[in-house]
Amino acid sequence: MDSAMNFRALHIVATLFFLLPAHVTIAQTPAPPGFSEPKQRQSKPDLSALPRLRFLTTVDFFPFNYLDADNRLSGVHIDLARQICAELDMMERCQVQALPWDELDTAIESKQGEAIIAGLAITAENRERYLFSRPYMRFPARLVTRRGATLSEPLHASIAGKRIGVIGASAHEMLLRDLFPNAQSVVYTRRDWLYEDLKSGRLDGIFGDGVKLSFWLAGQASDNCCAFSGGPYLAPEYLGQGLAIAVPGDMPQLAEAIDFALQSIDVSGRFTDIYLRYFPVDFY
Repeated sequence: MDSAMNFRALHIVATLFFLLPAHVTIAQTPAPPGFSEPKQRQSKPDLSALPRLRFLTTVDFFPFNYLDADNRLSGVHIDLARQICAELDMMERCQVQALPWDELDTAIESKQGEAIIAGLAITAENRERYLFSRPYMRFPARLVTRRGATLSEPLHASIAGKRIGVIGASAHEMLLRDLFPNAQSVVYTRRDWLYEDLKSGRLDGIFGDGVKLSFWLAGQASDNCCAFSGGPYLAPEYLGQGLAIAVPGDMPQLAEAIDFALQSIDVSGRFTDIYLRYFPVDFY
């Protein structure tokens, strides 16, 4: 299994404290990360016959699922699982269990759990085995510049001729070249070199994953040098479909129930509360 967009690397980051293609969209203003349709109405599924709802997760996907300083299972996914159980009136039958990543498939197959909430990628291969909920978070690409040299939208005009750093052989490099062909792409193999060259002024900006960049901006390593410029770019063809909950293919009613809960949690603002609790800098 592959974690969505390899976000296990985010644990390392945190502990160290358009000319637009047809299928690429940019959010016009900062917004909560919900992607539900507020006017959509769903009936609450009846899960009274389900004896238990156990979410399976891992402990190495910060800040989504990890062990805190007191060795307690914590994170966005843990809080979200509890909210889902509350919305479905299943708190007394709700459980969250952490397992090693490579044991999740086997655990679901052997009925040790009913749902995976651990960043399982929404791929064609995984869709053959699982039903996926609606995505509850997507990972935008963002541009970061020094605070005294921010670039404004439309970025395809203001970025022209600028030296923009990006990690090589990544989806973000492809997106940068396709979105902003008039920018001067500067490819890096190490993220620390990328950050240092932006701070020193050798780069006009860096383009990459908004989540990782938000943690760098909030951390001491950035020296409060920089900030997001422009808006968030959401490009599923490049960056994946985002995060969703996986359930066994023979449990469509549970998938519908989780969708119902996610819709309610999003519309009520409770997911925004979770988001703001774990992300110190808004990456939308």
